[in-house]
Amino acid sequence: MPFDRSIKIAPSILSADFANFGAEIRAIEAQGADWVHVDVMDNHFVPNLTFGPQAVKAFRPHVTTFMDVHLMISPVDASILAYAEAGADMITAHVEAEPHIHRTMQAIRATGKMAGVSLNPATPLESIEYLLDDVDMVLLMTVNPGFGGQKFIESGVEKTRKLREMIGERPVHIQIDGGVTPETAPAVVAAGADVLVAGSAVFKGGSVDTPEVYGANMKALREAVAGVQTAG
Repeated sequence: MPFDRSIKIAPSILSADFANFGAEIRAIEAQGADWVHVDVMDNHFVPNLTFGPQAVKAFRPHVTTFMDVHLMISPVDASILAYAEAGADMITAHVEAEPHIHRTMQAIRATGKMAGVSLNPATPLESIEYLLDDVDMVLLMTVNPGFGGQKFIESGVEKTRKLREMIGERPVHIQIDGGVTPETAPAVVAAGADVLVAGSAVFKGGSVDTPEVYGANMKALREAVAGVQTAG
């Protein structure tokens, strides 16, 4: 996938209708989603349990854009191959999940997939300072991981700005996950983010029978950030 810093909206299917995932994925893509974000949780690293590799494999035929799989699990290394084989385009693992995060990124890259590293809100950027040449994306959590619908943590804006400075000219995406709405998105985009994960902000009020609501919600996000993105 060619690198660019244009704004990408990645709806989190954690907020979709669990009984109708295929139709939900097709609906958000038809309404303009750039990526499909899959939140994998293990009820250990985070207090929730969601999707295993078989679920991701079932989602794959419905995804025609880009499947972004966020592993909120620990340990994570032993599961990387399974999610790669399930069809993820990018696999993101948490720096807090393994003691040897370089090895984790190498394991992801070895599968031929793009590699992302994620940080919880209280984890300092210094933890990945020497990893930036080995990743395709840094995911900043702006809520504590584990549940959708939480309130945005404001310190994520300054963290995003500092991360953008650290990245410099490297072809590395900055993804924001947690509490992204038309009200919170402009600040993180102005600070340097280019991938916005949105769950309830995309899916609220809509369904596969009224997918135009998803489109309107994504349009509201795009309009909110229009013209505020940093250069570079």
